[in-house]
Amino acid sequence: MLKSIVLVHGGFVDGSGWAGVYKILKSDGYDVTIVQNPTSSLADDVAVTKRAIDGANGEVILVGHSYGGAVITQSGNDPKVAALVYITAFAPDKGESVASLIAHPVPGAPVPPILPPQDGFLMLDKAKFAASFAADVNPELASFMANSQVPWGVEALNGVITEPAWKNKKSWYMIATTDKMIPPAAQHFMAERANATIVEAAGSHAIYVSEPVAVARVIERAATP
Repeated sequence: MLKSIVLVHGGFVDGSGWAGVYKILKSDGYDVTIVQNPTSSLADDVAVTKRAIDGANGEVILVGHSYGGAVITQSGNDPKVAALVYITAFAPDKGESVASLIAHPVPGAPVPPILPPQDGFLMLDKAKFAASFAADVNPELASFMANSQVPWGVEALNGVITEPAWKNKKSWYMIATTDKMIPPAAQHFMAERANATIVEAAGSHAIYVSEPVAVARVIERAATP
C-alpha cells in the first residue's frame, strides 16, 4: 500500500502552490492531503497539520516548504509519520525557532524584503516578491502570489521547537541552489545537521511551484521503502 503524503506550505502563501506537485503525486497513486495552515502561530499550525495526519490513510510522508519545515519538525513526532521531506525549508533544532535561525544571516546573503510587522503579522514587499521568492515562476503567477499573500504571524516566526522529529525520523532535504529567501549555505547546514538525504536542484524559493516534477520525485523517493 502506498504511503499517504501530507503537504505543508510556508509563510506568505497558502496550500494552492502545491497544485503541480499534487497532480503528479495523485497520478502516481498517492493519497495526498494539502494542509491550509493559518500561519498565525506555530502551535496553531501544528494542530492543523496533526489533524491532517490523523485523517490520512496509513503511514504518512510529511512534507514542508520554508516555514512549513518548522511545522513538520514539531508535528512529525506523530507515530503515523514515517519520514520527513524538507523543500528548501527550515529544520530547527530543540529550542530554536525560525526567528532564531534567521537572526544571524550569512554575510553577503540576500535580505528578504520583509516589511515591518503590522498588527503582529508580516508581509513581503509586493514589488520585490517575484525576485526574492519566485524568480523562476511564470511572471503572471508570481504577481498573483505577491498580491494574494497570507500574512505571516510574528508568533509563528517565534514558535520554538520542543522536540525535533528529524532526530527520530528519516529525512530528505531538497536544496534550492538559487534561493534568495533561505541562503543555500543555511539550507546545507540544516540538512546536514538533520542527517537528511540531500538533493540539490536549481530553483528559487518557490521551487515547489516552478519545478513540481523534481519536487515530486524527492517526495516519492522518501515514500519508497
